[in-house]
Amino acid sequence: MKPAAEIAKDSASPAAKHDAALTMLALAVTLIPWSSAFAGIRAALQAYAPAHIALSRFLLASALLATYAVLTGKRLPAWRDLPVILPAGFLGITFYHLGLNYGEQTVTAGAASLLVASTPVFAALFARAFLDDRLRVIGWMGITVSFAGVALIALGESGQLKFSKGAVWILLAALSAAASLIFQKRYLHKYHPNDFACHMIWSGTLFLLPFFPGLPNTVRSAPLETTLAIVYLGIFPTAIAQIAWAWLLSRHAVPNAAAYLYIIPVLAIFIAWIWLGEVPRVPSLVGGAVTLVGVVMVNRRAR
Repeated sequence: MKPAAEIAKDSASPAAKHDAALTMLALAVTLIPWSSAFAGIRAALQAYAPAHIALSRFLLASALLATYAVLTGKRLPAWRDLPVILPAGFLGITFYHLGLNYGEQTVTAGAASLLVASTPVFAALFARAFLDDRLRVIGWMGITVSFAGVALIALGESGQLKFSKGAVWILLAALSAAASLIFQKRYLHKYHPNDFACHMIWSGTLFLLPFFPGLPNTVRSAPLETTLAIVYLGIFPTAIAQIAWAWLLSRHAVPNAAAYLYIIPVLAIFIAWIWLGEVPRVPSLVGGAVTLVGVVMVNRRAR
């Protein structure tokens, strides 16, 4: 075993510093675009229907990722794996983004990001039901805390003692994303995270194609700034951020990388304030804080 002084010297080596710099760059390229996507959707909704936003965003992302796959020699999925990849793409891409887009018609970008933060909690429940992934007492406590936070957000966005319709759509999207993770779990040992993500995006785009009618007319009549918002969504939060995230997963332990995802709601609220001038209501912010506490309890201490 190396002496402590020698280990410290190695950690300060140029190679270690270079790797740390690359990691920080990859985190920025992942987290900032993903956080900004909530505001980007709200901006695009000014002229585009929710389904058209999802379709145009993923058509562009699919084309970019196909080019990337050809240039890097990525392999196509095995035919026998399509019964898993297709449902994963439908749940994690098609339904998730349709639900998120419909929800953001009435829910602020920051509150939407806080509701989506409940996805790991739903994933833990699905894993318990279908994968026999056991939860400790603190895990169940975390789930209870998170649901209380989600209720505060949903009530806060409605402004009344009832759930906002948009919040319900986003909760359905979070459920869909969590269900998609169950399909992915058994196949991430077989496929590189980047490969599997590309396959999911392509399959999710396939299920969005029925919404194509009317899209060309919308593009022609929409203001340039809203169309540019969709172009931004397709290039940065979808294609480039996905590649950066896959690189992080290939170089670092999944729990270490996933811990940074808790930053997304904070960044999303700040970006929505700068981009759109909107801030979630106080009950939504309180509910978001409660939800994140519950998510941390479930993911850091539950298993």
